[in-house]
Amino acid sequence: MAPGRPTRLLLGAGLWLLLAASLVLAVTFGPADIAPTEVWQTIANHLGLPVEKTVSRLRDAIIWELRLPRVLVAAGVGAGLALCGAVMQAMTRNPLADPYLLGLSSGASLGAVLFLLSGAALLMPLGAFLGAGAAMALTLLVTSMLGGATPSRAILAGISISALAAAATSFLIFWSATGDSYREILSWLMGSLSGVVWVDALIVLGATLIIGLPVLLSGRSLDAFAFGDAAAATLGIDVERLRWLLLGATALLTGVLVSIGGAIGFVGLIVPHIVRLATGSHHRTLLPVSMLLGASFMIWTDTAARSLFEPRELPVGIITALLGAPIFLLVLLRYRRMT
Repeated sequence: MAPGRPTRLLLGAGLWLLLAASLVLAVTFGPADIAPTEVWQTIANHLGLPVEKTVSRLRDAIIWELRLPRVLVAAGVGAGLALCGAVMQAMTRNPLADPYLLGLSSGASLGAVLFLLSGAALLMPLGAFLGAGAAMALTLLVTSMLGGATPSRAILAGISISALAAAATSFLIFWSATGDSYREILSWLMGSLSGVVWVDALIVLGATLIIGLPVLLSGRSLDAFAFGDAAAATLGIDVERLRWLLLGATALLTGVLVSIGGAIGFVGLIVPHIVRLATGSHHRTLLPVSMLLGASFMIWTDTAARSLFEPRELPVGIITALLGAPIFLLVLLRYRRMT
């Protein structure tokens, strides 16, 4: 049962507060001991707000140039992946679908590495999008060859395409990368936000907003898809057109996110399922709430990745996989009982 309007408003306000607090508090974590008030002062000063400046130039640089862009990238990646997962689960009527399990992340990684190793590093987002789109097309083709789209067939097809793309990516790196570049690319493939700058933050947040906002308006249509293509068509929805538009949007957004943060898995699986427990399955609520919770979730997993083993940094994809694998098994067992 969907929550009423007052409950939705209260939930939304609470999640916005959680996100704002996460943005500020996550910046305070790191080798340099920084207070939340310094973070607020620095942000306010750079935005031109009338706040007294007491933060030193060095601490200002740590906050503004190093930590804040990374926290914003984490928020954008989390929001985008959670949105993509919720949309893909609705479009395929598969509770196990997410960009990682359906092969999009691995395909995007392959495309990005191909462009990187060919000397076109600036075009990595394009390569990642092409890779994600190709992986999605192959997954749908294999699903069709297996006898039609069912949840289990889609997952099996996605896992096979993901394994194929991952093997091709590993071979390319083994064959072409040398020295430190080998380690850097390997770390990026496991999901890492290390070294991101303001340009990356603007790309991630811009893509998430530009692609995410129109997708948020499709909530009513996604609700109709839950009853099947025929039922959606009787409500006046152009099923095929909308399906390709939404799948294309998720492929494009996944490509951009992977080109910046690497193949970070399970966020698109974990977050929508947690949100459904609180709000139900109505997509007009599920989609925006998933984005807000996904942003906070990713901020704290990335904070844990860079703080737990200081001075060494753990690829954030390892943490999301550790959290996501048990949830994936629980969802799988629940789905098996239902079928």
